[in-house]
Amino acid sequence: MTQSVRLQVPIALKEWAAAVRALGEGRQILVMRKGGIHEETRQFQVESDTFYLFPNAYHQKKELIKPAFHSYVEEEQTGSSEQESVAIRYVAQLAEDVEVLDEAKLARLSSFHIWTDNFAVERLKWKKKQPLHVLLLRIFRLSEPIDIPMRSDYLGCKSWIRLPDDLPQRETEPVLSDAAFEEERRRIKEALKG
Repeated sequence: MTQSVRLQVPIALKEWAAAVRALGEGRQILVMRKGGIHEETRQFQVESDTFYLFPNAYHQKKELIKPAFHSYVEEEQTGSSEQESVAIRYVAQLAEDVEVLDEAKLARLSSFHIWTDNFAVERLKWKKKQPLHVLLLRIFRLSEPIDIPMRSDYLGCKSWIRLPDDLPQRETEPVLSDAAFEEERRRIKEALKG
């Protein structure tokens, strides 16, 4: 079932290319955020409820991803300064922003993402006083990728980037059905309750 997801502002969330692939395959519906080093406030803030996913390899390392997904790291090396363009394949809609402050709660999410438990804990402990944002995302596949010319302001450790205003519109199709997405969301919420 195709539909059109319209973005008021052409904004994208930067995420490891391996995680974008996992989201695009319906293997996970969450990402974890604390904010990039170059964020203005040095804290993560949701800048839009609907956004493109900008795959990149900045900080992406095989040892930070569970062994079952190591091939994703090898196969998804995109968004580097050496590339002329990046293919945008997905739009995300924020379903929920859950703030996590303790390790026990984070550990209960282990089966819902591709990152190693050690890496997840490192993200939680970085900027200790700030919560880890666990974003539950509904992912939509674009009918055709949009190639974005690489620019220097897309590089570096930051969560959000502004894309050109004249991006072509694409039809989209949800990666997971409504029922499958809601079931996964329910399972995550149950896990968080303990």
